[in-house]
Amino acid sequence: MTPQTLPCDMNLRGVIFVLVILFNTLFTSCGNAQSSQKARATLSAEKITYQEWKEEAKTNIRLLPKYGDLPKTEDQKDADNELINTYIKQEGTRNKASTALISLGFNYLYRGDIKTAMYRFNQAWLLDSTNVDIYWGFGAIYHSFGDYESAMMQYDAGLSIDPKNSRIITDKATVYMIGYYANNDQNKLNKAIVLLEQSYALDSKNQNTLFKLSICCFLKDDCKRAKKYYNECMNLGGQPITKEFTKALNEKCKGE
Repeated sequence: MTPQTLPCDMNLRGVIFVLVILFNTLFTSCGNAQSSQKARATLSAEKITYQEWKEEAKTNIRLLPKYGDLPKTEDQKDADNELINTYIKQEGTRNKASTALISLGFNYLYRGDIKTAMYRFNQAWLLDSTNVDIYWGFGAIYHSFGDYESAMMQYDAGLSIDPKNSRIITDKATVYMIGYYANNDQNKLNKAIVLLEQSYALDSKNQNTLFKLSICCFLKDDCKRAKKYYNECMNLGGQPITKEFTKALNEKCKGE
């Protein structure tokens, strides 16, 4: 059966992508979808503009990824060593400590505390610079400000180290999804689908990936696949799925 075309298709497309950006942010993964869902209720408005951020970053290296690779003072080095020892004692290893700090960073980001989030991501890098998920966090910071070019640079940096990091692949795909929405660029939508399918092949249980695959297939009028990924996401809990998208999918794909 041919998918039904909604009379307000362009408006619906806008609604869906607003939902993607606001309720299923690109830095949501299957592993922390539940915590991000809880955080939505307490998400606060950003207390710093991007221009203010960039201005402060000129004198506060903690706002730069990897501290801007800039030299540190002796006091800063002493503080770093104290932090490293504290977290290793607390978590057991540098890698576990780094992972814990990344999780903390995302929790702060979900609450709208972007500065503290960046501090935690940088501390995660300090503990274990080989932890590729750090670039996932750095990219999320820039994405939250709408600087998609810088976000993409961070994702590409991470993927150059670990091309099979499904979380970063999904978030890179989301940047293309936003580019599609901004300019109705079918090429960007196609790139998003390729990346999401790649991410799905690596981790078929990531609810964020499944939800966005469903959205992309919906936009391509591929109701069969849109419902397939939707149902897989729902079977895993459906945490990122919104009632608005459920309604749109059911209306557009009746009888499929």
